[in-house]
Amino acid sequence: MIILATYSIKGGVGKTSTAVNLAYLAAQSGARTLLWDMDPQGAATFYYRIEAEVSGGGKRLIRGKSVLDELVRATDFERLHLLPADFSYRHLDLALDGTKKPTRQLARILQPLAESYDVLFLDCAPNISLVSEALFIAADALLVPTIPTTLSLRTLEQLRAHLDAQLKRKERRRLRVLPFFCMVDRRKKLHREVCALGGAEGETFLETVIPYSSIVEQMGPRRAPVPFFAPWSPPARAYLELWREVTAQVPGLRAQEI
Repeated sequence: MIILATYSIKGGVGKTSTAVNLAYLAAQSGARTLLWDMDPQGAATFYYRIEAEVSGGGKRLIRGKSVLDELVRATDFERLHLLPADFSYRHLDLALDGTKKPTRQLARILQPLAESYDVLFLDCAPNISLVSEALFIAADALLVPTIPTTLSLRTLEQLRAHLDAQLKRKERRRLRVLPFFCMVDRRKKLHREVCALGGAEGETFLETVIPYSSIVEQMGPRRAPVPFFAPWSPPARAYLELWREVTAQVPGLRAQEI
């Protein structure tokens, strides 16, 4: 099972939209897919028309007292399941802190899911915390949506520095960090310039660019992924190209052509 985390220190950059749309595309490509909505706000859970509630809460889940398979819910789409958000996830740090080897606890509780799923998406809250430290060890790749602005690029630099400082060399080599430009508005000069330069000096971005579009905002009222309700729209095509690029970048990730 390949674990992909949509993550950024900065909020409002398109993490949840990325997780929801790529999880849908992964399932459409034939992969047995699970999306875990780890953000207590529960946006991904809302988009998939599922109630944001986990029996026993995040503490019971993190400490291994809940069986993850029993908490998973089916979505409206074949091969795509969701582990819902819960408001108690705001205390996941405290739950992890009470376990042995807390930064490795997440990887341990996710391991049994490998028998049922080919790919697991983790939709993460925007912060640096004990939970994110555990994510860095559990995940095979971080998908980092980045708005082409100074502050968004700065948070990417902070993430890189934090990973270099905190992870062991073997862990750092294994974890792939895949930034890409998201919510790009070509009408803005700064967005055009930053994208043309390819981001920050020494940083390699994926080629796919996700455009800013009101169609993405329609995920809210429609409560569905963009490639489902607007498959020929520019954002849908961009998310499909992003998924293809991610499958090419992450070893072990295989999917049929959509």
